[in-house]
Amino acid sequence: MREPTPDVAWVLYDGLCGLCDRSVSFLLARDRRGALRFGALQGDGAAAVRSRHPDLPPSDDTFLLVERPGLPDESVRVRSDAALAALTRLGGGWRLVATLRIVPRPLRDAIYRFVAARRVRWFGRRDACRIPTPEERVRFLD
Repeated sequence: MREPTPDVAWVLYDGLCGLCDRSVSFLLARDRRGALRFGALQGDGAAAVRSRHPDLPPSDDTFLLVERPGLPDESVRVRSDAALAALTRLGGGWRLVATLRIVPRPLRDAIYRFVAARRVRWFGRRDACRIPTPEERVRFLD
């Protein structure tokens, strides 16, 4: 596990989900500042976060964004809040995505759940978690 860094957030995703893998590739390609680190919900990093936040949804179909990971004021965003926060952290024009927070969370999360329930059918399932390239390795938790 890495040392806590206040300016880096962790994106925890289902490592076997085709949509999640594409989302990680999308974020990696656009995160020029290195503001995000990535870890599979099936990994040790996610297990440690879940042990510190037992109220989190138990399933692997929930996208999580951990802000200030490992610090006393660590917080975790879930579902649509996590996705919007991850995109906002890309900086630049991506910060405009934050305006979608005017849409009530229950509605955003209903859309999120609709897609999550169909993601395997639409995007497939991987046999194993993504293996980062040597260049990407520093960006992954475990």
